[in-house]
Order: sequence, then structure tokens, then C-alpha cells
Amino acid sequence: MAGRGKSAEGKKAVSRSSKAGLQFPVGRIARFLKAGKYAERVGAGAPVYLAAVLEYLAAEVLELAGNAARDNKKTRIVPRHIQLAVRNDEELSKLLGAVTIANGGVLPNIHNILLPKKTGGKAVAGEAEA
Repeated sequence: MAGRGKSAEGKKAVSRSSKAGLQFPVGRIARFLKAGKYAERVGAGAPVYLAAVLEYLAAEVLELAGNAARDNKKTRIVPRHIQLAVRNDEELSKLLGAVTIANGGVLPNIHNILLPKKTGGKAVAGEAEA
């Protein structure tokens, strides 16, 4: 009966993650989707798509955090670098707007009102020059 079930020759198992070219675990995400009872049934493509989206978001945050670490002359990414990366990116900041990152701190910012006024020896507009 050719084409039915597993063949006698033991073929090496290939993970769904490697088939999709992903690093994130498609099988584990499928298991979580089923166990979470988000729907009665879970399609075959749903965990692959979700794994791809999560992998993309993780890669984006890590790239920006790595740039922030390099700007601060550090070789290790710490929560501060993740905070700076997320809050300086408009879309990620909107996505993670209600998220608190432990040990992340805040963005360095001094309000314009608090800055000293610029009083130079220059003539103000409207004054006649002597």
C-alpha cells in the first residue's frame, strides 16, 4: 500500500519551524493555541503565521535594542536598552504603550519651559537699531 502511513524506511523528522524557515517553535505555539481554547479548532497555518509574526517582532526589538546598547558603548543588552529602543520607535511605543519594562527607566527629556531663557545681546525684533 504505497503512500499510506509511514514507510518502513525511517525518515528523519522535520520540524514545522524548519519547514517554515523560522526560529520560533511552531509546534509549541500550536499546542498553546489548542490548550488556550481560543477556538474549537485551530488551522494548520495559524501557528505558523503567529510564530512568524512573533519572530519578526522579537527581531525588530532586539535589533533596535542592540543599536541602543552600541550607542551606549555596551556589548550586553539590558532592560534600559530595550526601553530606549521601544520608546524611541513610534509603532513599537504605540504597541507597548501600556507596558512597564522593569529597570527600564524613562526617556531623557527636559520640558522646554524648564530650560533657561536665551537672553543674548542681539536686538529683539521690532526694536530700532542704533
